[in-house]
Amino acid sequence: MRARCCWATILFVTTASTLLSQPASPRPGIDWPQFRGIDAGGVADGFSPPRDWNVAQNKNVQWKTAIAGLGLSSPVIWGDLLCVTSAISGQKDAGIKPGLYGDIDPVKDDTTHEWRIVCLNKKTGAIAWQRTPNAGVPKIKRHMKSTHANSTLATDGEHLIAFFGSEGLYGYDLKGTLLWKRDLGVLDAGYYEVPEAQWETGSSPIIHDGVVVIQADVQKGSFLAAFDAMTGRELWRSRRDDVPTWSSPTVYRIGGRTQIVVNGMRHAGAYDFKSGKEIWRLNGGGDIPVPTPVVHDGLIYLTNAHGPLAPVYAVRATAAGDVSLANGAASNRGVAWSQQRDGAYMCTPLVYRGLVYAVRFNGVISAFDARTGDRKFQQRLAGGTAAFTASPVAADGKIYLANEDGQVFVIKDGPAYELLALNDMGAPVLATPAISEGRLFVRTATQVIAIGTR
Repeated sequence: MRARCCWATILFVTTASTLLSQPASPRPGIDWPQFRGIDAGGVADGFSPPRDWNVAQNKNVQWKTAIAGLGLSSPVIWGDLLCVTSAISGQKDAGIKPGLYGDIDPVKDDTTHEWRIVCLNKKTGAIAWQRTPNAGVPKIKRHMKSTHANSTLATDGEHLIAFFGSEGLYGYDLKGTLLWKRDLGVLDAGYYEVPEAQWETGSSPIIHDGVVVIQADVQKGSFLAAFDAMTGRELWRSRRDDVPTWSSPTVYRIGGRTQIVVNGMRHAGAYDFKSGKEIWRLNGGGDIPVPTPVVHDGLIYLTNAHGPLAPVYAVRATAAGDVSLANGAASNRGVAWSQQRDGAYMCTPLVYRGLVYAVRFNGVISAFDARTGDRKFQQRLAGGTAAFTASPVAADGKIYLANEDGQVFVIKDGPAYELLALNDMGAPVLATPAISEGRLFVRTATQVIAIGTR
């Protein structure tokens, strides 16, 4: 009896220790652990953010916190901690140029920069801690609408992963202790047809089951790689033959197998999470791939919209092999449906309550039936005069969509277009907002602003 009791005690302690060592699962509606929240879905139901506010008059504004430097990384949230990144130039007039234009020239700024992680208290906006992982002259130039801190952080409640492209990959804990750092070499992301047009990287890291996944599609030596979140040790690396991509990877599980799905022009597709081996591939996208794949209810939604093609694809999560469409075909064994000329250039699609919302760079929003691809509506926002870079997010039946002029459109979900409110942030918005516990956290060019009623 005593031996049985002792074995039970050992088993309990071992099991408890194992459970304590495993990161907790993110809580829907509360945690927003990566770009576009849980699984990049952009949805935080269970709470009701306001539909209207006034930043100038502080109506439904809980707090505003200034962030030094430039950064397009979106806020990530775990519990009461909210974190962003920034790059501080030594040039006083360093800035970004929002708007609808096609200039490709990089910014000439060879001053010493500081790359910074800033974590705030979600409830008050007070700075909890900040760190400077790196300082020096940037190895790669940036686009005039870009920054040297484009990639959104990733967290699993224990680790906080920062990816600064050519300036390195860093692992911290949530108290700001540096756990590890890795130099991944020079990662030159820019226009593949004009190599001197350097634009800086933008793909964000993700964490799944203690593994960090990085997609680095660049001018030379593109790859997808996995690293141990605790130590930074590289687990595997898969070569990718693609042009520079600014999309982030997404993890999903189907048929007992965990897969990583990525966007791309020559090679959108999926890889095995444990080995990095290719599972399926799809070519025929835009030549500057930016939107992140979204997985929902057995379908994977991919979109691009630069160059001659502007597709929206719904790929079956069970796809295998080459599922590229034949000329003129809208579907095949791997692609459930597709739409041409309706894709999004910058914005990741939103899949919400049975509909897929795709937003073009010029503000044309289209809604499709998620299962069939049938178009429900198409609407032009802001008169087609404003650029849309931030991706749509949703909560409590409301869709929030910000443009570079600082306007936030609040749209009612459903098969017919209905504008609920239009709010002015007072500054350009290029970063995708985060949502947590009924608050909308918007990063403008200079601040993080918390919108909420409580």
